Amino acid sequence: MMLETASTDTAALSTAAPDLSPAALERLAAARYGIEGVATALGGERDQNACIETADGARYVLKISNPSEQAAVVDFQIAALDHIAQRAPDLPIPRVLRTLDGDSSAHLTLPDGSLSMVRMLTYLDGVQIKHTERTAAQRCAMGSGLARLDLALQGFDHPGAHHDLLWNASAAHRLRDKMESLPDPAKQQLARRFMARFEEHVLPRLHEVRTQVIHNDYHLYNVLVASAEQERVTGIIDFGDMLHAPLVSEVATAAAFHMTGSDDPFAGPAQFVGAYQAILPLTPLEQDIVADLMATRHLVTALISEWRAVRYPHNRAYIMRHNPAAWEALGQLADLPRQDARDGLLSDIPHRSIA
Repeated sequence: MMLETASTDTAALSTAAPDLSPAALERLAAARYGIEGVATALGGERDQNACIETADGARYVLKISNPSEQAAVVDFQIAALDHIAQRAPDLPIPRVLRTLDGDSSAHLTLPDGSLSMVRMLTYLDGVQIKHTERTAAQRCAMGSGLARLDLALQGFDHPGAHHDLLWNASAAHRLRDKMESLPDPAKQQLARRFMARFEEHVLPRLHEVRTQVIHNDYHLYNVLVASAEQERVTGIIDFGDMLHAPLVSEVATAAAFHMTGSDDPFAGPAQFVGAYQAILPLTPLEQDIVADLMATRHLVTALISEWRAVRYPHNRAYIMRHNPAAWEALGQLADLPRQDARDGLLSDIPHRSIA
């Protein structure tokens, strides 16, 4: 099963996103959803995303799935959003709109004859945190927001949740072959060091940690805040990397994006993890490996982005947006004993205990 899901995900990352024209997207929104408006492109790694804005200013997100995406995975993402909306209606997530026929998605034949799926979501207003001045209060708001999201997802399951992604930090060993293609010997050596750390200290212990459906991509582009109140989260978006995986991987993945913007690379991540811990505590074992997994997420980001940027140079800016920070973080962590990294990351957790 692992080999099958891995090859399916590699296909998704190796298949170009759909590229319908704005006019085609506008016709599609009108025909399937009865929504007439102007289409504007939104960024995306695997899917084609567009904002549809109507004459009265209402906005929606139209998503055209990558042709290689399994229908079960699309159904899973829709079911998860519906579940969160029912379980925690105050969480600011997109809502799934129904087609004119009452369906949560629709099939579409693309111009090249391949099959895809169409979804429409509500549009969330706000500023991407990436474009704000980061503060401790904002990091804490992000940490508590993710904890509340993960609490809402506890107990939710779906057949499509058990697919696997190359973006799953807890399965980083499947990217070992990507290290061979790094053109810079120094980067290749750095990647090998962190792959070895993952395989020695994390991989053998993952069967002992909690698992559930996780967002898996809770970063500074996927969390929105109010423009005039930048410590208030107004949106959590992009649920395209969700899967059933270790909960500690969720925390590590999100914490990884807070290493930049401070003289102390652990200050931001520690604030984030401390706020998460206050609502949904990590177990002693999870606390012991969360810093290792934070480094692993940077490794995954570096390897996948380097690989995909060569394949899709037209989308290089989007693909490589996290790449420099990932290599910088790995460089900062390279000569630091894993125990010191762990202690730095957990410094905002009072009375912590390590397995």
